[in-house]
Amino acid sequence: MNVLLLMNYLTKKTMKNLKPFLLATTTLLLASCGSSVAPIDATLLKSSNSLTLKTEKVDNVQLKVWSATDLATDTIPGMSVDKAYAELIPNLKGINVIVAVIDSGIDIEHEDLKNVIWINRGEIPNNGIDDDKNGFIDDVHGWNFLGDIVGENLEFTRIVRRYDGKFNGKDVAEVSEVDMETFVLYQKAKAEQNKNYDETEANRDRYTQMLKQVTDANNQISKKLGKEDYTAEELAAIIDPDDDEQKNIAVLTQMLSYGGSIPEFMVRLNGGIDYYDGRMKNHFNMDTDFRGVLNDNPYDITDTSYGNNDVDGPNPKKEDALHGTHVAGIIAAERGNGIGMDGVAQNVEIMVVRAVPDGDEYDKDVALAIRYAVDNGAKVINTSFGKGYSQNPEWVWDAIKYAGKKDVLIVNAAGNDGVDLDITTSYPNDQNGTGAEMSDNFITIGALNYKYGEEMVATFSNYGATSVDLFSPGVKIWSTIPLDTYEYLQGTSMASPNVAGVAAMIRSYYPKLSAKQVKQVLMDSGLHTSTPVIVGGEESNIQPFDAISKSGNTANLYNALIMASKM
Repeated sequence: MNVLLLMNYLTKKTMKNLKPFLLATTTLLLASCGSSVAPIDATLLKSSNSLTLKTEKVDNVQLKVWSATDLATDTIPGMSVDKAYAELIPNLKGINVIVAVIDSGIDIEHEDLKNVIWINRGEIPNNGIDDDKNGFIDDVHGWNFLGDIVGENLEFTRIVRRYDGKFNGKDVAEVSEVDMETFVLYQKAKAEQNKNYDETEANRDRYTQMLKQVTDANNQISKKLGKEDYTAEELAAIIDPDDDEQKNIAVLTQMLSYGGSIPEFMVRLNGGIDYYDGRMKNHFNMDTDFRGVLNDNPYDITDTSYGNNDVDGPNPKKEDALHGTHVAGIIAAERGNGIGMDGVAQNVEIMVVRAVPDGDEYDKDVALAIRYAVDNGAKVINTSFGKGYSQNPEWVWDAIKYAGKKDVLIVNAAGNDGVDLDITTSYPNDQNGTGAEMSDNFITIGALNYKYGEEMVATFSNYGATSVDLFSPGVKIWSTIPLDTYEYLQGTSMASPNVAGVAAMIRSYYPKLSAKQVKQVLMDSGLHTSTPVIVGGEESNIQPFDAISKSGNTANLYNALIMASKM
């Protein structure tokens, strides 16, 4: 589910959504086309618990590129991307790698992405024929499994809708043994539905009340001051305010304490109201059949003839492709073109697979999207989405294993609920409910903040000693959004493509390494630290950083290339 729009509006709101690598002695070196012959002669970077922390504020210039910074040089926990490009990559020769982005759609005409979008050479554009016989007509840049769908239910709402007619009003004694498991799921989903609906309605009403209060206060005070934009000092300087003015001054002073101007704060409040209204309209809607426009049964995995090739989605302004466009830019925005920003990876083609609506993705769409990406040549797949309920997780697990057999690495966002995934299940995952991995080609990524030390884990990031593999930058990430523009977004949705970019670079320069080996390089090559960190945004929850993921590391491109060269 894409919840990042709310974060963008409410910048002050906190979201609640390694072992050392031992190099084996070997006499074989990679010596193939597109790979470096000799191991890179460079020293691996190391982290240190005693590293001097950055005390001064990260400025705007640094903030826009902090994912690319180097911890030792900049005291910011980036991935040493700039260092790798300056010192290592000029001596390497790479091949092109296809990275599939399964997401909400991508603006394929964006100035910083249009030259890195995958083109299906076997397809003649817009002739209405499946030229390459892959089962998808005119899939020149990928496939849209959602058709014209934008809004969707959350999974627990779907469960309630699907079984309400059968179970509503019944107790355990009235349910057969055959139906008991489904009944328990229904009850759990219904409780979740009611809880979330009530919370969302209350938040919408609270923001609506705040907006009215601020609007009324602003109307009076701005008229008195003769301007819309004013400071707290100017409010305090108002002479002999009457009772109403004193109340309004107090309200506006409090709002200004949150940062920005009153007009900016009102925009954020409006954005919050729109977000909560959208959730009421889509996520918890018990009446609208969003799937109806696709003419598809989402609970029949054998029915695959649906969707279209409109990979940026149905909205002419491409607003619904914001999330996917941002993710794509992090991975592969064209480097060195003098505009916008530089993605982590070069030698990359972005395959667009639209399967994530404003709501929860269907298991069927995710499973078929993974298979589409694998069958059409992707070597890395990024999955920046997730949900807490799944009705057909086995379809996705089968697709993950299929990708593994075809040597495709899947890079997955851990999620933004600030919870321990060893305790709370999130989908997709590769653990099949057992805690043990079913495949060695799936890597789950938590999000880092740009503040090294106690606050280096994003307050919203999920974590888990066995369920999360690695951490990478995910707070205030500058990247592409539709219509040739750029914006900060944050979430594990941003951390995952940072690692996908590093994976793509490994697969470009060392293409003989398997997906399993690339995953191991990603985990083992990171910077290791045991410094105590705040997890889940709870200041009372302090854990050693190396105890909240399987590797205990932060992703690092410089080290990954060195280590890959020696395998």
